[in-house]
Amino acid sequence: MTHEIAILGGGIGGLSAAHELATRGFDVTVYEHHDRFGGKARSFPGPADGDAALPAEHGFRFLPGFYTHLPDTMQRIPTADGTVHDHLVSSETVFQAFTTGYSREMAVSVPDSLAGWRDRLENMFGSKVPRDESVFFANKLLTLLSSCERRWDEEYEHVSWWEFICADEMSDSYQTFLGYGVTQSLVAMRPEVSSARTIGRIYLQLVRGLFDSDLHADRLLDGPTNDVFIDPWVAHLRDLGVTLHTGATVTGIEADGERVTGARVEMDDGERVVTADQYVLALPSDVVLTLLTPDLEAAAPSLAGVRELDRGWMNGIQFYLRRDVPTVRGHSVYYDSPWALTSISQRQFWDDHDFDAYDECEGVLSVIVSEWDEPGILYGKPARECTREEVADEVWAQLQAHLNRGEAVLPDDVLLDSYLDPAIRWDDEAGELRNDAPLLINTVGSHQYRPEARTACPNLVLAADYVRTETDLASMECANEAARRGVNAILDRVGSTADRCALWELEWPAVFEPGRQHDALNMRLGLPHPAAGSDQFWTAYRGVRTSPLLGRFFSE
Repeated sequence: MTHEIAILGGGIGGLSAAHELATRGFDVTVYEHHDRFGGKARSFPGPADGDAALPAEHGFRFLPGFYTHLPDTMQRIPTADGTVHDHLVSSETVFQAFTTGYSREMAVSVPDSLAGWRDRLENMFGSKVPRDESVFFANKLLTLLSSCERRWDEEYEHVSWWEFICADEMSDSYQTFLGYGVTQSLVAMRPEVSSARTIGRIYLQLVRGLFDSDLHADRLLDGPTNDVFIDPWVAHLRDLGVTLHTGATVTGIEADGERVTGARVEMDDGERVVTADQYVLALPSDVVLTLLTPDLEAAAPSLAGVRELDRGWMNGIQFYLRRDVPTVRGHSVYYDSPWALTSISQRQFWDDHDFDAYDECEGVLSVIVSEWDEPGILYGKPARECTREEVADEVWAQLQAHLNRGEAVLPDDVLLDSYLDPAIRWDDEAGELRNDAPLLINTVGSHQYRPEARTACPNLVLAADYVRTETDLASMECANEAARRGVNAILDRVGSTADRCALWELEWPAVFEPGRQHDALNMRLGLPHPAAGSDQFWTAYRGVRTSPLLGRFFSE
């Protein structure tokens, strides 16, 4: 018996679910609102240059080494010369820049010398961070590594990263490097409100990539995302028999309080009601909010938790250059940029992309803006209050403030054009920008509101980045894992004998397993983590360090 599956949403979650279901013989149809598949991961045409359009991205791709589910899928997407996975390339360096003129480069490969290890540790903890504060932060990371899962769920979920690392008591350098740093620039989460559970888990996995020779700490694609990833994926899905619709907007989900009875979809020929045996809801959390009805909530009560989830902005802008400016072969983080900028120079990685098709364009600098509520340096306004043109001017000015130190790395005459993510649009009525593609933010205590992929509704599963997963971070990896969990639920429901989708847990260094078991015993006995006293010790130590009488001994 063939089961019909309707997948509502054609981002990474929806395409992942379609892939897994189609390979197991299901009749699958995908409905996607945009004219391209890929969701937040898609690329799209930028400014036109004659008959050709410059390549643009929602944001640059970043695939750290701890991703397992998405790379596995990539290995199963064929291309003319191999698989999509072959289009992953490793970066070599992270560039860290400040407007003060201080900058440094950190290799992302595993060190092969004592000097290299020393440099790695200094770069990790910030050479400008006082030594005693660096030691304290290292102790906090060791505490996390030796914590049991129950403590992660019951304790770290309910405290912010800022509070967990005692950032309020520390120097400006500590707050900049270790409080914000990677946290806001790479995952767009404010450390003051985001949970230590989420940031801690991702931080440790990112750090692991810098020390484990079996992992690629930082990978990206060797061409525009749709060219080398999404479009080959869509072609493969069509070969598998999947029916794919673009320009198909889900306007409602009909339910009778127990089951989904249909989905209303607006297409070119008008609205239609789509019916299927099973439904995969693969739409962003902000869109799901608009579809909730009493009957749908009665059928799938866990969806009500979506109302309690917070979202932030993390969107990209492309700068097209008259000459290539490679900066470094990897990501650049602009630590004291008010808009929390991160960038990558794309052409050095896009070896096979035909840049000759675009007159004058010799380079593409792809930039992510992760902070939209702080005033900028050019107009003195938060990004939300700027026009699209002002956002481009402001981001360019902040890049120049970091890179044009001593020499004009980014002079004005090198700029050919720019293109801001079209999800960012001006709202005349509100007098500010709106974002049609916000990103889930894992705020303190929000894990309880995130639904499982398997809902109580017998014919509805979820496949999106707000679903509870091992990854626990809004990302392509999370969406792919959620889709696998949703597909496994469908296989169970219909009694399929097909193999279940593979799932992987985050890996933790085995050397800390005794500590994790010790902490699990402490939790059962109602005791704190064995290292819990370090915070109180630090407070006492700080009091001595800053006292007028004794503090001079710490500065000598």
